[in-house]
Amino acid sequence: MTFPAALIDLVPLALLAGVVGLDVVGFPQAMISRPIVGATLGGAFLGAPEAGLVCGTALECLALESLPVGASRYPEWGSASVAAGAVASVGATSSSFPDVGAFAVAVLVGIATGWIGGWTMVQQRQIIAGFARPRLDQLAAGSRSTVIGLQVFGMTLDLVRGTLLGALVILVARPVAVHVNARWSVSEDLSRAIIITLVAAVAAAAVWKDFHAINGTRRLFVVSLAVGTLLVMAGA
Repeated sequence: MTFPAALIDLVPLALLAGVVGLDVVGFPQAMISRPIVGATLGGAFLGAPEAGLVCGTALECLALESLPVGASRYPEWGSASVAAGAVASVGATSSSFPDVGAFAVAVLVGIATGWIGGWTMVQQRQIIAGFARPRLDQLAAGSRSTVIGLQVFGMTLDLVRGTLLGALVILVARPVAVHVNARWSVSEDLSRAIIITLVAAVAAAAVWKDFHAINGTRRLFVVSLAVGTLLVMAGA
């Protein structure tokens, strides 16, 4: 792919990563930052929604282990998922599973970018705190313009953070996925089985922990499992 063509793909993907990353804790918190959504969108932007969906499903199993709460540090799955979906689309068609090499790289990219994104969110909060500190008197007085200005500054900074992170990761990781795809020698069935087993184990541990910590989780899990099974059977 020529550089101009790659840039044309990169710009909307980077902006998508920024918007989806903003959704994690900023705005609008509409759950588009969940990996299964973000990765599907990332793959769809490059013509491979099914590859993005498969990658997003794997990352969603990992994301069950973490929950964005308060000012604690946690993986930023939004931008990471868009980048992972874009990587998973390497070599895939509009209705195919991701090539196994790209799938493995995409999952690793999603995990690594999620943790890097979490670190960048901490740095962002420190910048926002520095911006707000000289304006504490106006905030205490209930200044509407100061509050709105601080909110707009924080959301804009978050959008820029996610956009730059997504652009950098996609720019670096997609060529790596092309290289890995060309040299992957382990059978596709075995490779996918290993990846799925690992992410399923993490998801199972997270769900098991919730069974003992949150009342009603077991009933909700059984109902959800039954509904999901019926939907899969109906679709088949």
